[in-house]
Amino acid sequence: MKSASINKFNKSTRGASDKVKILDSTLRDGTQGEGISYSLADKISVVKKLDALGVDYIEAGNPASNPKDMKLFHELSSLKLKNSKIVAFGNTRHKNFNVTDDKTIQSLLDAKTDVICVFGKSWDYHVENVLKTTLDENLSMIFDTIKYLKSKKREVIYDAEHFFDGFKASPDYALSTILSAAKAGADCVCLCDTNGGAFPSEVYNIIKAAIDFFNTNDIKTQIGVHCHNDIGCAVASSIAGVEAGATHVQGTLLGFGERCGNANLSTVVANLQLKMGYNCIPKTNIENLTLTCAKLAEITNVSLDKTMPYVGKSAYAHKAGMHADAVIKSTQTFEHIPPSSVGNERRFLVSEMAGRSIILKKILKINENITRDSDELKNIVAEVKRMESEGYNFEGADASFEILACKELGIFKPKFDVLNYVVVSEDRTTNRATIKIKVGDTTETTGEEGHGPVNALDNALRKALIKFFPSIKSMHLKDFKVRILEGKIGTASVTRVLMDFEDKHETWTTIGVSDDIIMASFKALMDAYEYRLQRLK
Repeated sequence: MKSASINKFNKSTRGASDKVKILDSTLRDGTQGEGISYSLADKISVVKKLDALGVDYIEAGNPASNPKDMKLFHELSSLKLKNSKIVAFGNTRHKNFNVTDDKTIQSLLDAKTDVICVFGKSWDYHVENVLKTTLDENLSMIFDTIKYLKSKKREVIYDAEHFFDGFKASPDYALSTILSAAKAGADCVCLCDTNGGAFPSEVYNIIKAAIDFFNTNDIKTQIGVHCHNDIGCAVASSIAGVEAGATHVQGTLLGFGERCGNANLSTVVANLQLKMGYNCIPKTNIENLTLTCAKLAEITNVSLDKTMPYVGKSAYAHKAGMHADAVIKSTQTFEHIPPSSVGNERRFLVSEMAGRSIILKKILKINENITRDSDELKNIVAEVKRMESEGYNFEGADASFEILACKELGIFKPKFDVLNYVVVSEDRTTNRATIKIKVGDTTETTGEEGHGPVNALDNALRKALIKFFPSIKSMHLKDFKVRILEGKIGTASVTRVLMDFEDKHETWTTIGVSDDIIMASFKALMDAYEYRLQRLK
């Protein structure tokens, strides 16, 4: 059984000097993922975030295939980066073509990056059936391209496309392609599992064979690994590649990529650096990993997967009462590393499965004098269970739970009261809500239109409240989820609504439940505004 000290991070005796270089391809391979699209401004923002995190290389695109990428390279040429090198990506020279006359190669040079990554074929099947050329010509295409780019004083990374499939089909030819790249002067030869079908054990053995082959031929060129996730093994295969001797890993920070995606670098980097003792990004930056991933998801206009290792919202979320009780006593009982190591945070989920320990932990943030045996805690636990029996679910609605707890503790003072509201559908696209509220001794009646009844209610409530509380102007709805409970009773079913709001300070979630979808939505809306106003000083 491992000791607690080893279990804390499970580090090896490896020194910090063991560097694994990280190449992020979010702006190239990542954009090939379905639904992923960036504006020029988005791409520059991504570059800044990745540079701040401290990756070694940022692959910014293919200047030959996309005119927008060339514009990006022009913009990036004047951007001062602290940690990262910008990489232009493209293919080797065309078959039976002089490298100096190849427009694709010239476009790579025109991008004016210090680093260029070129890819070529490693699989004889692809050479003969896709490129439609000879095996020897393919070797010349690889050699000529890299030799020429090196003569232009560029750092060159060679991506050996389909290397693992090629090695399994014809190991001698696959090895001859990377030997050609190395002899031409490539600074790094990256072995690519382009189809994403290799198992980690295969990646390990084949990279080991490639390294042994280089050693036999007295080749000192760095070996890298690039994995796709078509069988769900991209992260494991990347780790296996490093264990085999690779010192360069490619992927995308959130795993974006064609088909099933690329190796998720947030997981790869955290595993290598925190669990295995490798040096991937500056040590002080690893604590920014969660925030960087959240910002990248925001730029990409996608939701960060809650269950993503290390950086997901649920990565350190505890729901079962016995588990939470154990974590409260000793965090390593159900956490493999402290969440703060990657800038994440521990969460205790309130639900019908939650014991007193979880709810007490949350209430202590509100009133530190509450004890495990107090009547207040018993009442809150009972109210949570009662409301969940009606369809509420507080595990993802901390803001509504905080309001509930404050009410049960007798410390809740509402900032406003809704006296009445009416929603009218004027036509197919326009709804109008009229609302009357009371703040202190003052009443306010306001009407506002919206796209749908909920939007109209939100606009009307905001308009009424903003006269009394101008600071809420910055808050806005981020996400809106509706779930029908017990759908077998049709349109009379109970509806659960969850709303995510955010402003410049924080993000919070509220819940509403009713057999009337508008009422359920309005309950969540009122909680959202009430929660924010309770925090105003």
